[in-house]
Amino acid sequence: MNPAPKLPLVVIAGRPNTGKSTLFNRFLHRRRAITDPTPGVTRDPIEETASINGREIRLMDTGGFKIARSSAGRDPASAEAQMDALVVEKTLVSLKKADLILLLLDAEQLTAEDEEFIALLRPYWNKVIAAVNKTEGGRLEQTAWNYMRFGFESMICVSAEHGDHFPELCERIAERLKLTEPEGGLEDEAEGENPEESAEEREEGPALIRVAVLGKPNTGKSTLTNRLTGTERSIVSDFAGTTRDVVEGFFAYKGRNFQILDTAGIRRKAKVTENVEYYSVNRAIKTLDDTDIVFLLMDAQDGLSEQDKKIAALAHDRGRGIIFVLNKWDIQEGDKKAFKKTEENIRIMFGHMEFAPVLPLSAKIGKGIAALLSTAMELYGQLTRKIDTAALNLALADWTAAYPPPSTNGARGKLRYLVQTGVNPARFLVFASRPKLIPASYLAYLRNKIRSGLGFDKIPVQLEIRESRKKWEEIH
Repeated sequence: MNPAPKLPLVVIAGRPNTGKSTLFNRFLHRRRAITDPTPGVTRDPIEETASINGREIRLMDTGGFKIARSSAGRDPASAEAQMDALVVEKTLVSLKKADLILLLLDAEQLTAEDEEFIALLRPYWNKVIAAVNKTEGGRLEQTAWNYMRFGFESMICVSAEHGDHFPELCERIAERLKLTEPEGGLEDEAEGENPEESAEEREEGPALIRVAVLGKPNTGKSTLTNRLTGTERSIVSDFAGTTRDVVEGFFAYKGRNFQILDTAGIRRKAKVTENVEYYSVNRAIKTLDDTDIVFLLMDAQDGLSEQDKKIAALAHDRGRGIIFVLNKWDIQEGDKKAFKKTEENIRIMFGHMEFAPVLPLSAKIGKGIAALLSTAMELYGQLTRKIDTAALNLALADWTAAYPPPSTNGARGKLRYLVQTGVNPARFLVFASRPKLIPASYLAYLRNKIRSGLGFDKIPVQLEIRESRKKWEEIH
């Protein structure tokens, strides 16, 4: 597989509440980053691919720069102060990696944080574009130009919320990054390709395996993400609720490419009291629509909770592959018997998901990572498995001969034929002469047979029943 060309990285930076996340979302044309009037909503840097003048870039939203983290009236050892320091540290690392820094300022107020941050940007001055936000309709533009006293090479007044001068900002970025369309148009980019080469021959290899890391707060989700990606992409701390937005990362294992989504810790609804946490939890749950496999992280010391059960049920209902991951197992006293006992407890608590693998892990030291990823690859293989219809109906004949559908009030429904209607999730459809006479328990029997007999033993299987008066043999 040929490596994808490296895209230029544009980092949006500034103090809290200047509108960085709103501008980030405008570039993406969707609400990717959480926006809220509460200062310091964004913590982890969020990175996405965006289009500028028809060309792709990598765009990063960063946490707000605060100097109050070390002010005299604040305990530097407090959880909030430590969190602010971690956010600033991540932002400063991002500036070094950036090809272009989009400094977002607020037309309504120049603060000491702005001035200190501008001073920190001096070593990167040749890659800074200053944008003064909240100037919709021309308001405060005259005041905004006072920022030019800092000596910016390039400055523009914009409104992230309303889109004022946004096209001009895109032009500035394109000029600085030299994102001009090649002479002759996009056709030039195909030069060197064999025009007779088929689409199949141009395939880049196996599909990306998408993994979402879900669980309660403080179970080690960000630690695992950083371990797998080999980066410090996600902020790790003992402060519950550190991760707010979904943090995306990529890595490869045994020739397969993975995308991993680090999500906010999901607490019980009754304990979610802030708007920011509400949006964070909703984003975490939304990742279930964009993933293949869920790593449900549980703290081996804390044990299981009803909340874990609800998260697993959400994943199961969507047909996602699920792996129960017992993190921090390295500090859990016990041996194989202790793990076996814990596994049995999980099987009891998650009775309808007895097929899902249970694995011990230490994300901190990396123990159990190989088994986790190998299992994820196995689950993905099952999620994308396709069974021939003829083989399905031979199997159905065997299953119904061994255990026919039970009669209801002296009447019995007949199963006509079985087809697979989809992969990832694995979906099947069985046709019957009188579906209402087929009890749910018999459909559960068929699901278990599909899972155990056809190579779907570690994933959820969705089975629907419909009426049909024709047999499969008559159709074929």
